Amino acid sequence: MALRTVKIDNKHFDISYEIINPSNKKDIIFLHGWGSNKEIMKSFKNNFKDFRHIYIDMPGFGKSSNDYVLTTKDYAKILDKFLEDINVKKEIIVGHSFGGKVATLLNPDLLVLLASAGIIIPKPKSVQIKIKIYKFLKKIGLGSLRDLFVSSDVKGMSENMYETFKKVVDEDFSEEFKNFRNNALIFGGSSDTAVPPYAIKKQSDLLACDFDILNGDHYFFFTGENAEKNRQIIEQKVLECIK
Repeated sequence: MALRTVKIDNKHFDISYEIINPSNKKDIIFLHGWGSNKEIMKSFKNNFKDFRHIYIDMPGFGKSSNDYVLTTKDYAKILDKFLEDINVKKEIIVGHSFGGKVATLLNPDLLVLLASAGIIIPKPKSVQIKIKIYKFLKKIGLGSLRDLFVSSDVKGMSENMYETFKKVVDEDFSEEFKNFRNNALIFGGSSDTAVPPYAIKKQSDLLACDFDILNGDHYFFFTGENAEKNRQIIEQKVLECIK
């Protein structure tokens, strides 16, 4: 593991990252989802053997720092500067969930989306009710009860990361997907409830590319009996795409 400080817009971020196969010439970058870290993406460490792997903890996750309220565009701007600083080419970026949105903005030669966020998914009634209750409690001065009502994605996180989450969680990335002009591959999980197959299909339509629904949930490449097979399928599709 290495740590590098990125300075951008008078802000400082200590970015934790790891490079595997450092002597290889072709680069493949892995970006994790919200509430996750680079360790999950390292499930691909035995794939793509001819590539230099770059695994990154995005600001506020894993061992990377963040003291600010950020947007998805801020994340892309920070990582763009980071990749430039360590001399990594944006040839292939694999982005999971929230990392898929950041990867799209980074405009790689090949975009690989794994259960990417960016398509609005209607919230269940129970969640809508919890949001209304918390907004009322906050209005009467009981905002300290936040952790009883917020998503598990932000429980225990700092206030600035909670505010960041509110900015990025319900973004509609339809235009960003539609305007992406390079090659793309899209993968989803058959039993994923966070990014269901219909959202994957919509991404495919917007990006004008094929998609694959693999057996598994939101972490179909990381957990479950099909995870290893799914990683092999992803690897094969990527290698076929860049031939």
